[in-house]
Amino acid sequence: MSEPALNEDQRDALQEVANLAMGQAATRLATLLDTFIELSVPRVRVVDVCEAAAALREMTGINEAVTAVRQGFRSDIKGEALVICRSGSIAQLCALVNDPYVGSAYDSISQEELIYDVANVLTGACVSCILDQLGRTPVFSAPGLLGASMSLDDVFQPKVLAWEVALLVEVNFALEDQSFRAHLVMLMAEESIRHMNEALDALLSSL
Repeated sequence: MSEPALNEDQRDALQEVANLAMGQAATRLATLLDTFIELSVPRVRVVDVCEAAAALREMTGINEAVTAVRQGFRSDIKGEALVICRSGSIAQLCALVNDPYVGSAYDSISQEELIYDVANVLTGACVSCILDQLGRTPVFSAPGLLGASMSLDDVFQPKVLAWEVALLVEVNFALEDQSFRAHLVMLMAEESIRHMNEALDALLSSL
């Protein structure tokens, strides 16, 4: 990248904004799945898309196959949000919500339906809350399954993706006593990063 995408103050501000957003997402997921949700502290990193897979692997320790759902969002800050999780853990989550003794919102649900629902809640709550705190109201496209069992390298393909820069908002959310984890990644072009910089500066100046 020709210039730093976020300075230290902007990165700290975005981390705080993301922390509040993930709290809202966790509340909605807890209601959806009728279980306690554990959250990590958000970590923020901006990298070229060609470095995104290696950076996320370093941040998360993921070496297994993953499932990824993508959803576009737009305002003057626009891009795509990816929700990524280990493919092998989805069956465990699906078995949990299909347990007739668990008071979840589901009677029976497929793995694909469940990961769509989880991604919808996580992306909708997190991206909406982040941009709302920056004075923006995003419009979302329909979500799509990027892949059900793929490597992180296949998720981030610079020649396929339209975005030059990956804004990695790395947050673990987990079900209590379960191994399921999910991670949120936001992809955007440098113009949108600059708009985010301006919005973060405006937020900081208002404090």
